[in-house]
Amino acid sequence: MALVDIEIDGGTAVLTMNRPDKRNAMSDDLLREIDAFFSAPPAEVKVVVLTGTAGHFCSGLDLSEHKQRDAEGTMRHSRAWHQVMDRIQYGGLPVVSAMFGAVIGGGLELATATHVRIAEPSTIFQLPEGRRGIFVGGGASVRVGRILGADRMIEMMLTGRKYGADEGLGLGLTHYSVGEGEALPMAMDLARKIASNAPLSNYVMIQALSRIEDMSKADGLFTESLCAALTQTSPDAVEGLAAFLEKRNPTFS
Repeated sequence: MALVDIEIDGGTAVLTMNRPDKRNAMSDDLLREIDAFFSAPPAEVKVVVLTGTAGHFCSGLDLSEHKQRDAEGTMRHSRAWHQVMDRIQYGGLPVVSAMFGAVIGGGLELATATHVRIAEPSTIFQLPEGRRGIFVGGGASVRVGRILGADRMIEMMLTGRKYGADEGLGLGLTHYSVGEGEALPMAMDLARKIASNAPLSNYVMIQALSRIEDMSKADGLFTESLCAALTQTSPDAVEGLAAFLEKRNPTFS
């Protein structure tokens, strides 16, 4: 049985993690299936929706696998996670997370590699590594740390504190807090809107903004000018301006 169910609806691919007996905990096989999709997505896909099953998004690293690794194996495994998360964040496809239940440890690392996050009331955000005697290894120290700041992330990890959807909204762990059963429909609606944007504009936003955050002010502003020059001289920019002036919806390539 596939650990990731893939359905393509128009230009939207819906990826559903499918390890219900493990609350969708991240195994090597599940990680490989996610990576396989993002390494070679179908050409018609413009946006991805990522979600879970059986009441949970992803409960993090499968600790039964963690126990089988030595120090070198754990480091290599961590670096493999980083490669997959980078492929999700910088692969060029906008990714929307529809979250509920456990978004814990590696599940939170996975979610924060995506670009738009939606949480239902059942959502629990947690980094319980301190209670397990381990440390984050899938990118949380960077991705979650930049959302929360080091001070709040330290407290979260030391105490194993849980945040719900509304608290996560205030902290930036999610962008939307919605009612029960509403995350996936909203994700699909947002995906359709995102897919109707100019492809180059979507691509540049995904590639540039997180990297600009790492740059000095001067370098960031210069990079912004390059991105503006690339997008604003494209055929899609011409179409977008014409559509605005003609009061119609644009048709992008």
